[in-house]
Amino acid sequence: MNEYDITHDEAQHEFYLTENGMKAYTQYALTDTSLDIRHTIVPPQLEGKGIAAALVKAAYDHALSKGLKPLATCSYAARWLERHPQYGGCKSSDWHEGSCGL
Repeated sequence: MNEYDITHDEAQHEFYLTENGMKAYTQYALTDTSLDIRHTIVPPQLEGKGIAAALVKAAYDHALSKGLKPLATCSYAARWLERHPQYGGCKSSDWHEGSCGL
């Protein structure tokens, strides 16, 4: 996987990076026990570079470091969790096919 300079903006509940002047990000909602990725956006010009995977991984690594359960409302994040069962995450109660929470 590519290494990216990902920034965590806690106030905005967002992990993001900027490449070629374009912003890609994943946004999440917090509870006392979980971090739920609600939305992941990568501009079309940046697709296919592993950026979405890197952003989602950064968010879920953060969740685990804080003792939070990884959840996914975003369909991309839900598929990511299915491919990475070691994270112990699952779809949120708001999830449905093609969903994004924002």
